[in-house]
This record gives sequence, structure tokens and C-alpha cells, in this order.
Amino acid sequence: MKPQWNPTDHDVADARVTDFVRFAEKRTGCGFPDYHALWRWSVADIHTFWATLWDYFEVGDRGPTVLENGDMPGARWFPGTTLNYVDQIVRNARTDRPAIIHVSEAGPDREVSWAELLGRTAAFADTLRAAGIGPGDRVAGYLPNIPEAVIAFLATAAVGAVWSACGQDYSAKAALDRLGQLEPKALVTADGYTFGGKYRDKTDEVAALRDGLPTLAATFTVDDVAAHSDREIDTVAVPFDHPLWILFSSGTTGLPKGIVHGHGGVVLEHLKAVALQSDIGRDDTFFWFTSPSWMMWNFQVAGLLVGATIVCYDGSPSAGRPDALWEIAARVRATVLGTSPGYVLGCMKADADPKGTHDLSALRTVGITGSSLPPASSLWLSEHVGEHVQVASISGGTDVVSAFIGGVRTVPVWPGELSAPFLGVALDAWDEAGTPVRGEVGELVVTKPMPSMPVCFWNDPDGQRYRAAYFETYPGVWRHGDWITITDHGSVIVHGRSDSTLNRHGIRMGSADIYQAVESLPEIVEALVIGAEQPDGDYWMPLFVVLDEGVELDDALRDRINGTIRSEVSPRHVPDEIVAAPGVPHTRTGKKLEVPIKKLFQGGDPAKVVERSAVDDPALLDWYVTQRRK
Repeated sequence: MKPQWNPTDHDVADARVTDFVRFAEKRTGCGFPDYHALWRWSVADIHTFWATLWDYFEVGDRGPTVLENGDMPGARWFPGTTLNYVDQIVRNARTDRPAIIHVSEAGPDREVSWAELLGRTAAFADTLRAAGIGPGDRVAGYLPNIPEAVIAFLATAAVGAVWSACGQDYSAKAALDRLGQLEPKALVTADGYTFGGKYRDKTDEVAALRDGLPTLAATFTVDDVAAHSDREIDTVAVPFDHPLWILFSSGTTGLPKGIVHGHGGVVLEHLKAVALQSDIGRDDTFFWFTSPSWMMWNFQVAGLLVGATIVCYDGSPSAGRPDALWEIAARVRATVLGTSPGYVLGCMKADADPKGTHDLSALRTVGITGSSLPPASSLWLSEHVGEHVQVASISGGTDVVSAFIGGVRTVPVWPGELSAPFLGVALDAWDEAGTPVRGEVGELVVTKPMPSMPVCFWNDPDGQRYRAAYFETYPGVWRHGDWITITDHGSVIVHGRSDSTLNRHGIRMGSADIYQAVESLPEIVEALVIGAEQPDGDYWMPLFVVLDEGVELDDALRDRINGTIRSEVSPRHVPDEIVAAPGVPHTRTGKKLEVPIKKLFQGGDPAKVVERSAVDDPALLDWYVTQRRK
């Protein structure tokens, strides 16, 4: 297969990664003739690479030690070094472009200048301090994707407190499952937001959330974030691994896990990923369709670290028309637009023609994440968005709040493939025995530490849950839970999750939330939900329900099930189809067989996906085989 996009000589010459190459060559005396040579150096000598990256971006003073302990888990980066995430944003403030463009279905676009961003951040940081919020305290956000969410986060980071947020598409119960674990001292909220042409009033949900958080000392609304100060932001210098934010896993089993990331690891990783990998800089407008519930919100905020303009949009991606995101991108003159394979497929099915309908002349890159982008969808983007536009699929996760693999401005794009591993990511594909494989499917592993790997999990004092999440399969090596193939030209094909995490519409979700809602209904004995990537790029998420004796799955019950999921979890968790099942297969120890059934739905051989003797009712497997899409 030939590349669908090749960098021009101009692309290569002007790329930020090319400038970094010159800096690294001068610093090390080594030569890096192409990106893959640079990548090999970055993982062979991780100490020098990360020190060079720090100095290139002028992050500030650092201690002499880069990595005190290289074991995984347990790596300790830049001991004795202090910094604050917000300082890097202050260094890149400017007067000639806005910091944020706020786009909403409810009104005209609104620009937030850098002076306004920093002034409001300084004022809200003072407000937090006045309320007794300081280093280590948790501040929870229950907000749509609006500038006030960014300002509240930055103020929280400035005072050394720890940020964690849920978008308002989550119910109070789902938000409490996450934020309630943190015992937050402050809550920042909004009354609601507009989505799909309808205002979503969240005042009752906010009240329920406040009632469920007994540790709150203060609650702030977006009006409290509107104050402005002419003083400079007073930031607290914190250790490199001091918690910056807590993101949550999908909650496949039990409550979602709180994943703690540190100031230093995030600053370095995001500078690298945004500037060197995504080629985003001071002339760019960076728009990723996302939500504060999803790590891509945190990733988009990182555009401010390099002086770019970011776009906050709290509406529907198809508001008023199937190609609404393209219309917004044209209006704000976005140079980088991020979305999901599901949205691209929806545009294809709607016969949208973005470049024929909108002025996308400013657009340079389309970013894709959430699931694998099929070759047909990638080629559709070239035809209907522009042959000059780089399609930069990325794959990573909340775990590192970044990507392991993705696009690079100096490397070609092959349809359906991710161009290259990111710098500093010692990525490999291993078989079950821990042997590297090429040209065939293997487990995505990372064999050396990265600074943005979690500092810890919340409420995991001995680190047992952290080790179990990543290091049980291959001790000392990070197993991420994706199936990948590394090609002979160095690109990577991502085949989907090797675990049971749901990944719908580009947002990873856990099955546990759905089970908690559905299995509370008296008509339902048990449920099983699966998300399976389809060959055409679609994503099928059926919900199988075992009904109580005498109950029939009619339209009324389907509506009730969907309504329960929508109200108790979120609209995104509503399944594509509800199917009455004779039972749910389990392991002998009682665990639902989510992964084997997912493998069956993705074409796996029934004789190989699971050992039948390990199943409590092996005959059920045969029934699930009959439910696979033809």
C-alpha cells in the first residue's frame, strides 16, 4: 500500500521536530538522518533525550539527575527539581492572538485573550487560596467544555492543588463514582449547557453532587471564575512528581480507578506530543472535539503550553448538520482538527463533502483517536477534506495522558496505519511469551519508563492495583491492552483493545457503570455489554440481558433500559442494540467473559478465544457465536 500523504520539502524544513533535531545533534554530537533514527536514539538513551527535551523547551532550572531509578513501576524522574505547569503557559503568553476561542450552539463565538486568561486565572487562584485551598487539596470540576473549565484547572494547578473533572453529560451518580473517591475540598460547576439544540439544565444534578461530597469546603460557579486580576499569577513551585490532576479509568470492573499524573511528567510529555509530534506552535489554532471527562481535553489544553490558540466547544458534533465540526473548523480557521473514526464514518454515510462545502484552506492536520481509523475512512479524508491534509491517527490513553503512536510531520501517512512511535516511547509488539514480533499481531508494550506514566493510582497505597493494571503480564514491562502490528516501514496498525474496555464515539468507557444501572432493574437478572470494532470502521456496542422469569423484551422494556442508562450514567453509554440472552458466560471464579465474547464478535475462532473447560456454561459460547454480525 502506498502512502496517501507525503511530507513536502517545505513540511520537513519547517517542522518543529526538524528544529529539535538540529538542537539534539549539536548537543549530543550524533547525527539523525530521519525520524526513525531520532526515535531510536530517544529510547536507547532516555536520560539524554528527556534532558535535551527539557532544555530545548526552556522549561526552567533542573537538577543534575534525570532518572534516579529506571525500574517499572517505580521510576523516579528529575528528583529535586521543582516547577509548576502554569509557568510554562505564562512564558508563552502573547498579545497578537487569542488564547481560547469558545464555540457554543447557544451563541456567537467568543474570544478569550491571553491577558484575560491569565488575569482570570490569577483572580480565581486568589479565590481558592482565600477558601483555604492549597497544595495537595483536590478541586473537582463538573463542567462543560468552556473556557471557565480551563481557567479553573489552571488556577487549581497554580496553587498546587489537584484537579479532577467530569463533563456534565455524566449523571451525578456517575460523577460521584469518580469524584467522590477524592474527597474534594472544592467544587466548580455550571448550571447546564446546550447540546443538540437543547439546553440541558444540570441544577438538580449539581445539588445531588454537592450532597454526595461531604468534604466540600466551598462550591464555585462559573460566575466565580469570571473575576479578573491585574496581578501576575502567583504559582507554587512543586516537586516534579507533585500531582497535577487525577483522571479516571473506564471502570471495567468496580469503581473507576483514579490515575494520578504529576506536573513535570505532563509538561514534558505534552510539550513533546503537541510541538514535536503534532507540529503545533504559535501560529496554530488547535480544535479537538472533546469533553472534560476525556483525556483529550487535557491534551488540547496543552496547546497553551506552546502559545497556540485552543478551541473549546461544548455542543454536538452534528448540531444542525452532520458536518458541523468542519463548519466550525472553517469558521475559526483551525489548523489542526481532532475527531474520531465514528464521526468520520458518520460524515461518509451522510455523503458530506467538507472541502466542497467549507473553506478548509487553513486546515493542515486532521487528528484521529478513540479507535482505529480504517483505510477507507482515511482515504475519504484525503478526497473530501484535502490531499494536502495530513491524517494523524494517534493511540495512547488516559494512563499516560498522551499517545504512544501517531503522526509526525516528517513521516508519510499510510491508509489505516499510524505513522510512527512517539519519541521517548520504547514501543514494541510482543507475543504471549514476551518475544518481539513484526508483521503480525502482538501486544502493545513499552519497555522503558516515560515521565508521564502515572505517579500512582488514587487510594492504592501499596501500589498493588497499579502493578496489576500494567505489569502482571510481563513483569517490569508496561502492557497497555492494545493489539498492534509493527510494519516493515516502521508504522503501526492498531487492531483494537485486547481487554474489555468500551471505546464508543472516541471515548473509552467502562462496562461497570452500565451493569450498575441495568442490573438494578427488577426485570433484569444479569447483563453483558461488548464493544467490537467492525471491518468498515463502525463500532458495535450490543447489550445482552438475561430476563427474569416471565419477562419479555418488548419496546417498553428497551426504552426503560435505555432511559435508565441515559439518566444514571450518560447518553454515550446507551447501547446500539439490546438483545435477550439465555445467560451470561463466566469463568469458574465468576467473572463475566467480556474479552472472549468481544474476540468472537471481532472474528475470533471460537475454538481459540477461550478454554471451554474454564467456562461455567460452555454451551452459552455457541449461542453468542450466532449473534455475531454477518
